[in-house]
Amino acid sequence: MGALDALGPAELRQAITTYRDVLQAHQEAINRLNVYPVPDGDTGTNMALTVESVVNELAEAATGDDQLDLDATCRAVVHGSLMGARGNSGVILSQLLRGLAEGVGAAGDAAGPKDVADALTRADELARAAVLRPVEGTILTVARGAASAAAEAAEAGKSLLDVAEAARAGAAEALERTPDLLAVLRQAGVVDAGGSGFLLFFDALLSVIDGRPLPAPPSVPVGPVASAPAPTGAGDDAGPSVADLRYEVMYLLEAEDDTIPSFKEVWAGLGDSIVVVGGGGLWNCHIHTDDVGAAIEASLDAGRPRNIRVTDLLEQVEEERWVREGAARADSGPPEEPLGPPPVTAVVAVASGDGVGRIFRSLGVHRVIAGGQSMNPSTAELLEAVEAVASDEVIILPNNKNIQAVAGAVDALTSRTVRVVPTDTIAEGFAALLAYDPEAHGDDNAAAMAASARRVVPGEVTQAVRAAETEAGTVRAGDWLGLSRQGIATVAPTVTEAACALLDVLVTDEHELVTLIEGDGSSAAATRRITEWLHEYRPGVDIEVHHGGQPLYPYLFSIE
Repeated sequence: MGALDALGPAELRQAITTYRDVLQAHQEAINRLNVYPVPDGDTGTNMALTVESVVNELAEAATGDDQLDLDATCRAVVHGSLMGARGNSGVILSQLLRGLAEGVGAAGDAAGPKDVADALTRADELARAAVLRPVEGTILTVARGAASAAAEAAEAGKSLLDVAEAARAGAAEALERTPDLLAVLRQAGVVDAGGSGFLLFFDALLSVIDGRPLPAPPSVPVGPVASAPAPTGAGDDAGPSVADLRYEVMYLLEAEDDTIPSFKEVWAGLGDSIVVVGGGGLWNCHIHTDDVGAAIEASLDAGRPRNIRVTDLLEQVEEERWVREGAARADSGPPEEPLGPPPVTAVVAVASGDGVGRIFRSLGVHRVIAGGQSMNPSTAELLEAVEAVASDEVIILPNNKNIQAVAGAVDALTSRTVRVVPTDTIAEGFAALLAYDPEAHGDDNAAAMAASARRVVPGEVTQAVRAAETEAGTVRAGDWLGLSRQGIATVAPTVTEAACALLDVLVTDEHELVTLIEGDGSSAAATRRITEWLHEYRPGVDIEVHHGGQPLYPYLFSIE
């Protein structure tokens, strides 16, 4: 059977599904191309989840294998990509898919070579229009390379296969040039992560058109271990260094189209990596900023925001291993409900690490949910935990900024009264429980626990996976980082040096207690050296040591 000469609805659905599959296979490799010094790469995951949403939308819209016409197929692609976009790379990818669908959908029953080339040009235009300050060396460069090459092939009267091959070649050539266009990529010795993910679309397209085999995912880690702080740009791996714009804010905005230009102007003064996509009264909005409140408040002048998500770009880490393993551990599950009447207010906490979960339960938590920064529990999981306790009032301790918005949605979904204490770290969660009164009502507990949480000074130690320039100094891959609420506070070649330097910054004469929570990568020798440092240089503080078992952070500190 020869190559296809046109794309119909069934072929477009197959191309999207194949793209989802190959993205999933490559997502970890793409994640490893991130350029932050902490292990937080998620570009591949965000792109794969975005396309997964499109596949699900197509499945819901289909009434039969071939009964969904091209126009309906393209409308499903547009809606699914907008509603399912995750992260900056996902938002850009949603625009590329939208442009592709709009261009192909205009062809009628099937899209030929020129239709596909025009669709890629439309995708390029929409993606660039969505980014307030487009930066070359990103997925945008790859999209333009594909569109230009496809247009040239179509103008020469080439076949659909020739156009697809030209598009892939143009995308690949543009991807190879991304390190020449962005110094951060050149220093890291890697190509753009988002562009790498988009290149796979053309592999999927060629697989459908001509039966080409899909590329096997490379082993990870990919390329040089070192990387550098991200530039301002379009991918999840593209933004200011972690010492600068710290938060990623995303939401859907229901607003009249004529309000969006002024909305974009307001956002232009609040941050970077700004993407606003959509139309017809519904917009998907994304920004990197230090002012989360203002970024959300700006939407109120334009319309009504919903599905608000806030991500801390500094603390975003991969915890899939612990969540996967922890869910199977009996000792990390919920305790048996106590005999007798239930407390007036129960507590649900999110935790990473079996030992951390045990500590939470010892402090009075009734349900512990496995999760953390990059493996956030869903609203459904939090709701299930709330419904599982016997109390009519429930406190949720998210212990992470990324989980707070999801936790806040639970109250409206249950007959129980749910209050969220906005704990950002495990240390704050522990501190909040010192003020917990099982027989007090939820509002009283929430106020007292929030005040107690803010009195603690948290600290964390983790290992850099990339090189970077930070306010604390130059970071090399493999260095150890001491993190405070303000960001990277210390850089050192060993975990003990980083920990002691961090404690030197955080512990003052006013403090009385330092709690060390050991995680993966800690050791008895390192813990002893840290406690000896405290005895010598902070002799006035008491020291407690607990085993938490949390991934990626050998030491968490709670300073009171």
